[in-house]
Amino acid sequence: MKLIIGISGASGVKLGEKFIKKLPKEIEKYIIFSENATTVLEKEENRNFFDNHNIAAPIASGSFGADAMIVVPCSMNTVAKIACGISDNLITRSAAVMIKEKKHLVLAPREMPFSSIALENMLKLSNLGVLISPPILGYYAAIRSLEDMENFLIGKWFDALNINHNLFQRWEG
Repeated sequence: MKLIIGISGASGVKLGEKFIKKLPKEIEKYIIFSENATTVLEKEENRNFFDNHNIAAPIASGSFGADAMIVVPCSMNTVAKIACGISDNLITRSAAVMIKEKKHLVLAPREMPFSSIALENMLKLSNLGVLISPPILGYYAAIRSLEDMENFLIGKWFDALNINHNLFQRWEG
């Protein structure tokens, strides 16, 4: 699987980093940081970092053949740009390509409460087939620590991307 990972905004970057670290090694990871997400990750196998200003990068083309994309965390600025079709950086351009190609796009909006404008943008994207998946806890998952909470959130995003995992206890009724 070729997975594009965008990290936009400074708040929640650590959760995006943990998402990347928990991905199975066999997944090809193509990572883009926005200007505000300045934390640098060490290079690992199957990781490719791209400059967010480089809208000519291979992942900005439908012919690249990415299977899915997630933006985690996703700032409201990025949500708004994607909803309006503004492709002024590599994250928003790659997201536009995913929508155009009818590929799987997951956005993890990070701000709360949501304004009416943000909700309208997310509804517009949802109607286009984009999965809106903010970091919301499921208390049935026996969460006892910050690590449990992060594993639950990451596991839910893995579920959205059809990535097998055992990061949290599933509901058994």
